[in-house]
Amino acid sequence: MSDSAMFGPVPSRSQIAPVTGERPLTRWLLIAAAVGFLALFLVLPLVAVFAEALRRGAAAYFASFADPDTQAAIRLTLLVAVIAVPMNVVFGIAAAWAIAKFEFVGKSILVTFIDLPFSVSPVVSGLVFVLLFGAHGVFGAFLQTHDIKIIFAVPGLVLATIFVTFPFVARELIPLMQEQGTAEEEAALTLGASGFRMFLTVTLPNVKWALLYGVLLANARAMGEFGAVSVVSGHIRGLTNTMPLQVEILYNEYAFVGAFAVASLLAGLALVTLVVKSLLEWRFSDALARTHRHG
Repeated sequence: MSDSAMFGPVPSRSQIAPVTGERPLTRWLLIAAAVGFLALFLVLPLVAVFAEALRRGAAAYFASFADPDTQAAIRLTLLVAVIAVPMNVVFGIAAAWAIAKFEFVGKSILVTFIDLPFSVSPVVSGLVFVLLFGAHGVFGAFLQTHDIKIIFAVPGLVLATIFVTFPFVARELIPLMQEQGTAEEEAALTLGASGFRMFLTVTLPNVKWALLYGVLLANARAMGEFGAVSVVSGHIRGLTNTMPLQVEILYNEYAFVGAFAVASLLAGLALVTLVVKSLLEWRFSDALARTHRHG
């Protein structure tokens, strides 16, 4: 006997009620509210940034990047990201491995500390480094004696950036590693693989998409961070100003085209990150879906 004979005619897609049971009007209102919110608080500000940057034409826009201080800010932003992101990758993998694979005293405390930058203001985190490494800080006398500069120098920017970005990689990896367990690693060790080979051939392929997501998020935050680096930078032109700080300086000096030009570059980098993320989701949708199910 066919299914239609046993249970009656199969309803069409249009006849199937939504699982939540809401009316079509409610669905459209919710969709319109979401789209309107995104347009008002995301799309329009981005359009305004690019429109203001190009207000005097493309020539003035590109001329803004000829400013030596702006070029120094771009180089410094990339340098800080190049240092901070790989260090966060190392920390994230080590922390996720320890939390997911081992049981030890203080494990819950470690997880709490990883989440700390999410709850602490970036300005406060910058002040912590000033209290530690500033001229009158805990290690200030020692650093001055040995002519080591951390605050108002590149090392301070790197430390502040690492602090505000280190949860991203770890938080992407921990749930996935916990879900996967240790069975595959134990099997690899039983077959004679070394610890490093086991990591390269078993662990890393299993977490590569979560790791890549964490890297993208950490990189975007590292390049766009303002509060923490503002405190430790000293706003020294051409030396310690990153792109967000350069935007503030140019805006305060009423150099609006230059300010919005640098801001548009930051927004463009964020959009590139989003596009790369979307392309990866489209190209490797099956693998990413498995990763998200684990996470």
